[in-house]
Amino acid sequence: MFFRDYTTDGFFDEMFDQQGVPRPGAEAVVERYNSLPLEELKRRQEAAEKTLLQMGITFSVYGDDQGTERIFPFDIVPRIIHQDEWQQIERGLKQRVQALNLFIDDLYHEQKILNDGLIPRELVLSASGFRKECIGLNPPGGIWCHITGTDLVRGGDGRFYVLEDNLRCPSGVSYVLENRVVMKRSFPRAFEAARVLPVADYPNRLLEMLQNLAPPRRDKPVVAVWTPGIYNSAYFEHSFLAQQMGIELVEGRDLVVVDDRVMMRTTQGLKPVDVLYRRIDDDFIDPEVFRPDSMLGVPGLMRAYRAGRVALANAPGTGVADDKAVYAYVPEMIRYYLGEDAILNNVETFLCWREKDLQHVLANLDKLVVKKVGESGGYGMLVGPHASPREREEYAEQVRANPRNYIAQPTLSLSRVPTLIDDHFEGRHVDLRPYILYGEEIYVMPGGLTRVALKKGSLVVNSSQGGGSKDTWVVEATSCPIGGAAC
Repeated sequence: MFFRDYTTDGFFDEMFDQQGVPRPGAEAVVERYNSLPLEELKRRQEAAEKTLLQMGITFSVYGDDQGTERIFPFDIVPRIIHQDEWQQIERGLKQRVQALNLFIDDLYHEQKILNDGLIPRELVLSASGFRKECIGLNPPGGIWCHITGTDLVRGGDGRFYVLEDNLRCPSGVSYVLENRVVMKRSFPRAFEAARVLPVADYPNRLLEMLQNLAPPRRDKPVVAVWTPGIYNSAYFEHSFLAQQMGIELVEGRDLVVVDDRVMMRTTQGLKPVDVLYRRIDDDFIDPEVFRPDSMLGVPGLMRAYRAGRVALANAPGTGVADDKAVYAYVPEMIRYYLGEDAILNNVETFLCWREKDLQHVLANLDKLVVKKVGESGGYGMLVGPHASPREREEYAEQVRANPRNYIAQPTLSLSRVPTLIDDHFEGRHVDLRPYILYGEEIYVMPGGLTRVALKKGSLVVNSSQGGGSKDTWVVEATSCPIGGAAC
């Protein structure tokens, strides 16, 4: 009975309530894990890690003196979400992505939301992700954010909150797919009994969405994944998705623009490309328009894009909505464009460019999490309660020097999930990144990537900061314990 001595320690636990009773949908997992000897659980954990190693599931850490390639840590206890709760999350994500897309389209055209004063003009136009070169662009179907990864956290009140939006090149979905393969092999009985909603069709859905972006010229559009190359932190994912979709993986040096058509160099000569799923930032895609020193881009690409002769996913310019200061206004976007209240709330956010918010942040650095508006991966962040007085003072100087570049949020009591630590289970904090595809319809993958802070007490779940991952099980309402009557 390995969960017998497990305690929630006052945190919201994803598997047990405060009385230690398994939450709805978790019964099958708890029963199965309790039925196995410790040595068997450890053996399955080791087997899962070995399988992931053999699959080559790695990520890169920039500036790491110990070498860039690391195996992505994995824990065999799944994170469980009941289908009834998931349906609410799904509705909220669809609403949010729809509003964000309308905002981006408005921003690069009439800018109504800015003209009406709902969002400060100077805040948006000063965002590093705002691209004046994209003004007037018309992506296929008016859709800019085709693939989105939205980071969610569950607070101590048991409610989910949106922590941030990722619309440029959201990563991590490959780990979701591979984690699921490993878990189905490791715990087939628990998986079957829990009636877990599938995620394996994501590559097919992604390919179908990309093909639908193609200019209406070809019977079978040519789609390719565009990677910056082997030194990119998410290169494993780029190659994995290309392989899963059965399409080419290309770098900028493989592409050339001829008569406003993007062509791919092959052993049989040049071949036209209709759609590029780009995993490369705006700055580097076309040296004629963005950074002239880019060695990764394709000269003339934006000219071909403007002419409607190639489609890009995501569209250039979507990064403006990744700005953490712009994020604070998404509830206003939802009301403005959709006439609805947000289903999923933001985390309370202080914008340091506002003098009142700045003074509050500086006076409460020991209680807040402060972030740079354009950073990701856990970089450029101060977790006030865990920082030293000197670290807080040094960070305060940075904030004072450039307030526009910082936001702050309360230190949340993130929910936890049991995690196998040596010979017992301990609670570890988690977040959740669901993946949303916006094509003819909006599709939300059931579950997503649960990232776990493997260091005891840590709130930083990013893999680059020592975090790992868990499989996320969205379980049907009919799930039941192994051997139960309904099974």
